[in-house]
Amino acid sequence: MFDIESYDSMMAALDALAPELAERAAEMEEVRRLPADLADKMAQAGAFRMMTPKTYGGLELSAREFVEGVERIARANASAGWCSMIACTTSMNAAYMAPDMAAEIYASPMTITGGVFAPMGRAEVDGDGYRVTGRWQWGSGSANCSWLAGGCMVFEKGEMKRLPSGAPDQRMMVFPASDATLHDTWHVMGLKGTGSGDLSVDGIFVPKARSVSLVTDTPHETGPLYTFPAFGLLSLGVSAVAMGNARASLDAFKDLAAGKKSQGSKKTLAERQTIQAAYAEAEAKWRAARAYMMAELDETWTVAQAVKPGEGIPVERRAALRMACTHMTRTGADICRALYDLGGGAALFEASDLQRRFRDSHAMTQHIVTAPATWELTGRLLLDLPTDAGMV
Repeated sequence: MFDIESYDSMMAALDALAPELAERAAEMEEVRRLPADLADKMAQAGAFRMMTPKTYGGLELSAREFVEGVERIARANASAGWCSMIACTTSMNAAYMAPDMAAEIYASPMTITGGVFAPMGRAEVDGDGYRVTGRWQWGSGSANCSWLAGGCMVFEKGEMKRLPSGAPDQRMMVFPASDATLHDTWHVMGLKGTGSGDLSVDGIFVPKARSVSLVTDTPHETGPLYTFPAFGLLSLGVSAVAMGNARASLDAFKDLAAGKKSQGSKKTLAERQTIQAAYAEAEAKWRAARAYMMAELDETWTVAQAVKPGEGIPVERRAALRMACTHMTRTGADICRALYDLGGGAALFEASDLQRRFRDSHAMTQHIVTAPATWELTGRLLLDLPTDAGMV
């Protein structure tokens, strides 16, 4: 029975589920996906409904509440946090989709959606819909989804459609998971438990009412969550996982340091001055990066609440948020690396949470929304250099 109706009830349910998520981390890595029973328990806890509009029974949390929810899951298990983040961000489609289609997909509280924003597919206009073919990488959590989405370039009569700006027309095509083929390609170093293999479709029909553009379409929902920049929410989600993962690494090292003694030493790691200083520095970096990101998030949320219909959040504000998210994600990886080093030989073993957190953190830094290249646009804006729509 689904009885999650608020942020507080969701967080209480996530706290209750956290020990099991942590205990089953090794199992998730072995099977390279989120087990179906855990996905079901997470759904019952509201982990996939944070951004679903209230119109369809979703939680429609604030951006900060979304970050705190994902952070809590990732602190227990980074792969589970990642799957939650992907399901939540793809449920943003409900705010843009034709209401009857959105209700069909999202009315059930146990619905899990996933997909890939990158336009790796081709959608040929076919009457009142599209004929869609494509293959997408990074389909996190797809095995547990009932609906999937894939970004596509739109074509009509063999010609690529373009927007008034001249940019290619790109849309997300939403389709039943049963229409897709999942490919076992997820053999990786980090975030092993996310099941982020390839997915593909071949010539399926998608009604136009089940396609969305988070760039050019105007959302039917008017809450501030749907005024907030969609890709800003995606970058927040990535950095929320990084934040929870780094916090867990700090916790894991503290537990290790209380009991471990180096060879030939009578002192535990926690009793050594060099360890004390290094741990305090790592803790300070985490707190500073989190505070910085939350401050930028809160400021952007304030702007989103005041934006009038048809207006967007200024690019300078979006860039400031992206900069903070990138900083959090990369700082989280630095923290995990430092603590892995401090853990010495004990951190090398698979039983150590430090090595898993280290690997997961460096998988996150490879995501395009927090990769080093994101510094370029923010740098251009900070240096008062011109930008264009493509860069934004």
